[in-house]
Amino acid sequence: MEDLGRAVTVESGDREPNGPVVSGSARRPFVERLGMAFIAGVLAILFGGMAVASWVNGEPFLGVMAGIGALMTAWAGANTLFRS
Repeated sequence: MEDLGRAVTVESGDREPNGPVVSGSARRPFVERLGMAFIAGVLAILFGGMAVASWVNGEPFLGVMAGIGALMTAWAGANTLFRS
């Protein structure tokens, strides 16, 4: 329990349990990045729908906050997909 809360670091040459050597700079496979970007896109659409519904029903603060959430989620999804 004394290790609880400590930062986890991946050193070059460390091994995952029953897995390959892990590199600190390894990229995720394109299919995995595409899946995560798709999930972020779905969530951005849901946030956008909440923003529109809130704004139309007279809740401008909630509408603005949901709109910001939609933009941030879309940005994170695009960053995941197009990271160099």
